[in-house]
Amino acid sequence: MFVKINVASFLFALFVGLVEGSNVIESIVEDHEHSIGTKWAVLVAGSSDWYNYRHQKGSLKDEHIIVFMYDDIAYNSENPRPGVIINKPHGPDVYKGVPKDYTGKYCNSQNFYGVILGNKSALTGGSGKVVNSGPNDYIFIYYADHGGPGIIEMPVEPSIYAKDLNEVLKKKHDSGTYKKMIFYMEACDSGSMFEGLLDKGLNIYVTTASKADENSFATYCSPKDYEDTCLGDLFSVSWLENSDLQDRRVETLKKQFRRIRKRVLNNGTEGSHMMEYGDLHIHEDALSKYMGSNSPEHTSSTNNYPSNSRHVNQRDVQLLYLISKFQNAPEGSVRKSEAYRKLSEVISEREHVDKSVKHIGQILFGVKNGPLVLNIVRPAGQPLVDDWDCLKSFVKIFESHCGSLTSYGKKHVRGFANV
Repeated sequence: MFVKINVASFLFALFVGLVEGSNVIESIVEDHEHSIGTKWAVLVAGSSDWYNYRHQKGSLKDEHIIVFMYDDIAYNSENPRPGVIINKPHGPDVYKGVPKDYTGKYCNSQNFYGVILGNKSALTGGSGKVVNSGPNDYIFIYYADHGGPGIIEMPVEPSIYAKDLNEVLKKKHDSGTYKKMIFYMEACDSGSMFEGLLDKGLNIYVTTASKADENSFATYCSPKDYEDTCLGDLFSVSWLENSDLQDRRVETLKKQFRRIRKRVLNNGTEGSHMMEYGDLHIHEDALSKYMGSNSPEHTSSTNNYPSNSRHVNQRDVQLLYLISKFQNAPEGSVRKSEAYRKLSEVISEREHVDKSVKHIGQILFGVKNGPLVLNIVRPAGQPLVDDWDCLKSFVKIFESHCGSLTSYGKKHVRGFANV
């Protein structure tokens, strides 16, 4: 159990890593030679630190698969199994053999854009691999990260804004270097990265873990030996497990969406609403076009995933991680006092950013109207904001005077957009 602290309803969170096991990604490798075009996969874990365990996982190996991961989890001092990363309770090691194309400081937005566009001259460090695709190729992008309204993180600043991401996708389309693209995004407020921004006619289909104004959730939390973390995200484990269990030559993107959305919503409690954007006709395509095919024998052997798990809001992950560290430390120990110090520090940071944003709203719009204005959600089909450059400037100014927003504080970007 976690200590109850009067700050928020504490829920675990961590979002899933690059891939829940090797089966889906390995079959991309096996299958691409039998298709008309080449299959490309860009897999991004946009977080660092142990409490973001679930973001940094994968098992893949091929010249057409490009991996972004900070890579500070496998040999982290807190890992109970050094050199091993799992993505479900009692699961196998999914770290061994993982190609690490862009790690550490090279796991950044500039390299991400360069990889998608096939622009090697834009890269700074890393393996140099890019999506060097042709007009008949299929591209699959999976992005797991912390997010806020219109923004998602990378371990190294700057963050990725929705407008910039959509401009990169449009530029990729204009280059004529792919046939179809699908983009799966796991993040809080992930719908806001495409709402009112992703043009039709780009041959891009997007599925997000949540609507433009809601959190996404973690799952497989507090398993044995990993009491202070979660192993996966609800959206991510759902589509990955579905991709293993179903015949991907028959299962379409549409069928997968319909099968897993109920699980991701979790009856409206501790769950989120999956969303679709872009050219929806693409969702009639079979999964095998993007993820490769699987054999009936393999499908039947993987039908033993845990059916029940506590699902938790990802925004409070660091806080809950620290609560667990505090509770589990011996009384009177240095570990106990250090855990308390860090926990108090994070609570103070959260309260500071909340109060600062609230104060700005009250100054601009009054004590009564301030909170109302800051929390306005625009109608469906409209982007978060019209002037993205102004929004970026606002965020920079706020952070220069009030401190970093952090993963938690980025929830206030909607308030800044409304201002």
